[in-house]
Amino acid sequence: MAKAGRGQTRRDSKRRVLRPGESIRADGKYQYKYHIDGKPHFVYSWKLEPTDKLPKGKKPCLSLRELEKQVNTDLDLLVNIVDGQMTVCELVDRYLKTKTGVRQSTKQGYVTVQRLLAKEAFGKKTIRSVKTSDAKLFLIKLQQEDGKSYSSIHTIRGVLRPAFQMAVDDDILVKNPFGFQLAGVLVNDAVTREAITKDQMRKFLKFLHDDVVYCKYYEVVYILFHTGMRIWEFCGLTLKDIDLENKTVNIDHQLQRTSDMRYIIETTKTDAGTRVLPIAEDVAQMFQAIIEDRNTSKVEKSIDGYSGFLFYDDNGMPLVAMHWQHRFNHMVGRYNDIYRVQLPNITPHVCRHTYCSNMAKSGMNPKTLQYLMGHSDISVTMNVYTHIGFDDAEEELKRMEEFRKAQAEVEQKKEKTMSQKMFKVI
Repeated sequence: MAKAGRGQTRRDSKRRVLRPGESIRADGKYQYKYHIDGKPHFVYSWKLEPTDKLPKGKKPCLSLRELEKQVNTDLDLLVNIVDGQMTVCELVDRYLKTKTGVRQSTKQGYVTVQRLLAKEAFGKKTIRSVKTSDAKLFLIKLQQEDGKSYSSIHTIRGVLRPAFQMAVDDDILVKNPFGFQLAGVLVNDAVTREAITKDQMRKFLKFLHDDVVYCKYYEVVYILFHTGMRIWEFCGLTLKDIDLENKTVNIDHQLQRTSDMRYIIETTKTDAGTRVLPIAEDVAQMFQAIIEDRNTSKVEKSIDGYSGFLFYDDNGMPLVAMHWQHRFNHMVGRYNDIYRVQLPNITPHVCRHTYCSNMAKSGMNPKTLQYLMGHSDISVTMNVYTHIGFDDAEEELKRMEEFRKAQAEVEQKKEKTMSQKMFKVI
């Protein structure tokens, strides 16, 4: 059994009464002492209350009272561990407390998983009662009865598996019931987001260029097809990021909107995502057209210190990925309503994948393409090269053969010229 320690009642320099277990160290740092199975443990902070000012030069931290609250919550959970009564939901909550410093989008994914488990009977099961068959049947139920997609279940299992592994590492469980391969249990109905062909890309762009309704989005789609930018990166671009004189685009942040409708600026998806993109003349012209046509107000909305975004909605807020996703859905739907030969689903990410595939097929060096795409791992880039099929290989061989013939003709001309010069000398 675990319980917090008790200390003498004291006051700090502000004459505030210190609670049992609280004290002040010689260096001025607050300390809270508690016990687990008779062994003392400590948490420290430079602040007693959240409203206290942080001493100069000290790194931001939670206050001691906030840390105490976390400790006491964990102690309550620890009692359940000892009694073997911790539920799946409680285990997941405990595990997610260890996931600090994650992105806002990741946090939203965690909240979604927590809400789902809270509604499921599986979430109320004690962790020691969960068998491997229970885990498999739960995931099968999500797919077959609840209609969850393979990718959604993959995300849910991506939280449950490490959470149960934490219980194994803490010697609460002997075996992880989620330690099986997902592919052997569920049907993978995930649709791979493939690149579209160059012909499809040309037809789609021509349609947008000529359409009286959607022509206003032509430049955006053209840029996404010819730069491979992530849509969050594009949404985050400001006028300061676009250098038309040197034909470069600076990418070091992205714009996102949270589930509670807050607009936030985050760093790029990976460190490799921070890059300066060189752009061709045609892409520069598209940016120039967007800048000339952008609607501006006297006071532009600032998000975390960033302003001058390329597109705004009717409320003066910058457009986010969801807006463009909806626009792409409407544009593709309109095209397919008009033409007999249908286009596949085209999204901003399909534009990115198409750019990557086109560059790979053109013979671009994989390391160069990795930089342009902002991939942190070369294996991600190389996967595009491995998707190149027979038609691509046949076309590449023809191109190499044409190059070889051209080189041979150049050599023949050189030899002929040399022969003529030698003949004149003789």
